[in-house]
Amino acid sequence: MLHPSKRLLFAIEAVLDIAYYGGSQPVQSGEISGRQGIPRRYLEQVLQHLVRAGILAGHRGPKGGYMLAKERRRISMGEIVRAVRQFEGGSDPVETAAGSRVGLEVVRPLWRQLQLEMLAKLDAVTLEDLCTKAQNAGIRSDAHQRLDFSI
Repeated sequence: MLHPSKRLLFAIEAVLDIAYYGGSQPVQSGEISGRQGIPRRYLEQVLQHLVRAGILAGHRGPKGGYMLAKERRRISMGEIVRAVRQFEGGSDPVETAAGSRVGLEVVRPLWRQLQLEMLAKLDAVTLEDLCTKAQNAGIRSDAHQRLDFSI
């Protein structure tokens, strides 16, 4: 967990892209891929999993794409990390039963605690926070032009 996987970084970047550039309109995966440099073969898999996890909503059709499933202030980085970890599957070496007594009673509990602390910190960071950082960094977004006030 201390080394984020490519899939995790791609997921965070994709969700942030949707939050920052999307406005109230769906964002197509090709747009995300172009802006973020994420290979489409990874991107589609990750986006579909994030839809199943309730972080994104998928919209079909010629103007379809992906939108946030809830407000950006209600989506934390911890939620995205947990969703991607579930998608990646595999066993967590910290949770495997085999190991020495020192490993099982000293090292692994330490590692579990560090993971919990990191997830707590990630839970405190929302997409809204990252969008504010992007804006403060001077990264231009035309999301305000993509707002749709029709009923």
